[in-house]
Amino acid sequence: MKFKIDKFVLSIIGTIIIAYFFPQWGAQESNVPIDTISVIGISLIFFFYGLKLNPTQLKAGLQNWKLHLLVQGATFIMFPILVLLFRPWIQNEEQETIWLAFFFLAALPSTVSSSVVMVSMAKGNVPAAIFNASISGIIGIVITPLWMGLFVVNTQTDFDFTDIYLKLIVQIIIPVILGLVLQRFLGELAHKYSSKLTVFDKSVIVLIIYKSFAESFNNNIFSVVSFLDLSAIFVGVLMLFVVAFTLTGFISRKLKLKKEDQITAQFCGTKKSLVHGTVFSKILFGNMAILGMILLPLMLFHAIQILIISVVAGRLAKSKVLDA
Repeated sequence: MKFKIDKFVLSIIGTIIIAYFFPQWGAQESNVPIDTISVIGISLIFFFYGLKLNPTQLKAGLQNWKLHLLVQGATFIMFPILVLLFRPWIQNEEQETIWLAFFFLAALPSTVSSSVVMVSMAKGNVPAAIFNASISGIIGIVITPLWMGLFVVNTQTDFDFTDIYLKLIVQIIIPVILGLVLQRFLGELAHKYSSKLTVFDKSVIVLIIYKSFAESFNNNIFSVVSFLDLSAIFVGVLMLFVVAFTLTGFISRKLKLKKEDQITAQFCGTKKSLVHGTVFSKILFGNMAILGMILLPLMLFHAIQILIISVVAGRLAKSKVLDA
């Protein structure tokens, strides 16, 4: 039997290689407006989704309370408990810092944009994904500081999160609503060119992946610690993701959720927001010397989650097409 490598997987690998050799394009000071392109691309993805969205499916998705509880429970309860299990094995101050960095990662809310885009690509329950990814950020404002307050004494809570949620409304909610409004005029056209729109979705994901890895390489995030420590942190982050992803899938099947809901549960319940993480780190740790180490597992997790879920989403999308 002939083995065929998925083109999307190859594009992801190629993107990471490009990010390694040319990270300057994704740097903050770069003249290439990748952030702007990504923002426009994400907004267009949700506009096109609104054009194709069935209002009945939207209502049904928002009423799926089992799915919502699973996603939020996985994000804010399962993740922290998994990391708490390793606290008794801490033996020195360095291990304490690394553990705290992992716990900080575990206590963060889900990321919005990439979660919903991935769910859309994998043909999951997108309305439920939008709801869960959005509400996760709001819940995180309360839950994340509470979790971290158990282990970090010096906290501040005077940060304005208005900008984050303004971006959420502008980039996701408004485009979806606009798509719904224009559905009667452009909906048929969107369905006709659905396959081309899928290529557009994947292109935006590839751009996000490049930006994520380019920033890591450009900021020398991988040179903060020794190769041995970095390898251990990488394995720990990978194992945390795999265990959380597997457990979430197992629970969703036990709850007898539909396949679309299982996809949404796994994709939204196992993602962590780099944006919220960066903001919360400044609030909770200020200018402490350990800030770089605190963000390292999050940076690695951010890259890993996008890479793995992109591959999984691509395969699920392909299987859906074959089953159709």
